[in-house]
Amino acid sequence: MESHGIKSPLKKTIAVIPARFASTRLEGKLLLPLGGEPIVVRTARQAASSQLVDLVVVATDDIRIADAVESAGFQVVMTSPNHPTGSDRIAEAVSGMDVDVIVNVQADEPFISPETIDSAVIALTEAGVDFATTCEEITDPSDVLNPNVVKVVTDRNGFALYFSRSPIPFPRNEVIEFGSLDEALKIRPGLISMFRKHTGLYVFTPAGLRAFTNMPKSPLEKFENLEQLRILENGFQMKVVETGNPSIGIDTEDDYKKALEMIGDGPTVS
Repeated sequence: MESHGIKSPLKKTIAVIPARFASTRLEGKLLLPLGGEPIVVRTARQAASSQLVDLVVVATDDIRIADAVESAGFQVVMTSPNHPTGSDRIAEAVSGMDVDVIVNVQADEPFISPETIDSAVIALTEAGVDFATTCEEITDPSDVLNPNVVKVVTDRNGFALYFSRSPIPFPRNEVIEFGSLDEALKIRPGLISMFRKHTGLYVFTPAGLRAFTNMPKSPLEKFENLEQLRILENGFQMKVVETGNPSIGIDTEDDYKKALEMIGDGPTVS
């Protein structure tokens, strides 16, 4: 793929999209149409628009997804149906491939920005670490309190200190003053500037991915149900790059309706 002005810092970068048909809240969501093509295909097109990605691969265990992706001209790797996480599926898909950087792109993010992918790849390379991920500003106070919105805090150099479903960092003095975090955010709206949402794009080196998938689940990972905590608990650094291109995941029927509205492909959602 032509670089279009950005010089790739490493020999080869592959974006892998782990894709299952089953979904807890919206069955078969990856094959729902969005702008005339399945969600998973639209996600693949966004990843392919990255200036630093040389190859896009969809890793799946479902022939329906495979057929849709191959019909759109993208490469598919069939994988075991027994993988506990998307990272494990990716590890199988890239086994034996000669690559330097692996990007884990969530299949249900059809609006993922190619610039976000590029920023994460560059961040990994410049930091000289095995793991990188992305975050964005939180602008809606309800997201601070929502356990489905994962928060991240970093050190001064942009390395992850912790990920949590809880509101972190916690504004203790303001909560004491106003009685609750909800009230504190209403009365002191500037507090929201301290919060960052983890957006779930991961970049690995092959060595990092192998190490991650060979580690047993860690205590904090199990407690918060956040697999990225396994990396921190085992002493690895993870670079976090803040992006200015918000993406949305499609997890529910409401998310899907909003996505349709975004591209003018459905009824207005109130």
